[in-house]
Amino acid sequence: MALPSAQAAAPSIAVQDDRGGVQTFALAPQRIVSLLPSLTETVCALGACDRLVGTDRYSNSPSAVVALPKLGGIEDANLERIVALRPDVVLAAPSTRVVERLESLGLKVVLLESKTHADVRRSLTVLATLLGRPDAAEPLWNTIQREVQQAAAAVPVALRGRTVYFEVDATPFAAGAGSFIGETLAQLGMANVVPAALGPFPQLNPEYVVRAQPDIVMAVQRDLEQMPLRPGWSRLDALRQHRVCGFSSERYEVLVRPGPRLGEAAQLLALCLSGLDTRAR
Repeated sequence: MALPSAQAAAPSIAVQDDRGGVQTFALAPQRIVSLLPSLTETVCALGACDRLVGTDRYSNSPSAVVALPKLGGIEDANLERIVALRPDVVLAAPSTRVVERLESLGLKVVLLESKTHADVRRSLTVLATLLGRPDAAEPLWNTIQREVQQAAAAVPVALRGRTVYFEVDATPFAAGAGSFIGETLAQLGMANVVPAALGPFPQLNPEYVVRAQPDIVMAVQRDLEQMPLRPGWSRLDALRQHRVCGFSSERYEVLVRPGPRLGEAAQLLALCLSGLDTRAR
C-alpha cells in the first residue's frame, strides 16, 4: 500500500497577463526583475521588496529599491544585465522592446500595464497571486479606496464640478477622463476637459486647451511655468488667475504612476485643490 507523502507538493501558480496567455510557475518567484516603476512599487506594497534583484532606471520608491541594479527602461532595457541576474520572472509593460528576446532565452515575462483604476486592481491581484500572497491584494485595494475617499472629502464644496486640464507631457499629452488620473479627478468631484472618447492619454492640439478654457490647470511645475509662453495659452484664465496646481517632480511621479500610491496621489491633488481660490470665474 502506498504511503502518503510526508509533505504534499506545493500547487503551481498560474497568472494571466495583458497578453491573455497564462504563465505557470512551480513556485512563487524569489528573484524578480521589474522594468516599470508602478510594478516595482506594487511588488513592495505586497510585501515582497526583498525579492527584487533589479529594476528599471526610474524605479525609486520605496527607498529600498534605490540601490538595486538599474537595467534601463522600456526603450533600452539591458538584456545582458537582466539575464545575468538570473530572474525567476521579469515584470514589464507590453511595450517593452526586449520581451521577445528575453523569452527566447528562456526567461519568463509577465506583462502588465495599468491605464485605469480597474487595471490597477487587476495588476494587484495578478502580482499578489504570482508572489504566492493572493490574499494580500484585496486589503491593499481597500486601503487605496479609503485614501481616495478621504481625499474627496477634503476637496472644497465650491470646487465640485470645476473643469480640469491635467497635463502629462508638454507636447501636450493630457490625462483623459478614462485614464486612472481622470478617474481619480472624477472621484474628487472634478470635470475633465478631455473626454474619455479621446483615449486615456491623448496628444492634443494646443488650441484645444485654449478653447476648452479649463477652470484649473495641473502639471509638473517646470512645464506649468512655461505654459504662458505657448501660442494662445496666455489667454487661459486659469493661468492668468493662478488657478493652477504645479507639482514638484517627486510629487508628480506619485500622480502619474498607476500603482499602490493611487490614494496618496488623490491626497496630493486634494491638497492643491484645497489651497486654490474658490471664487467663480
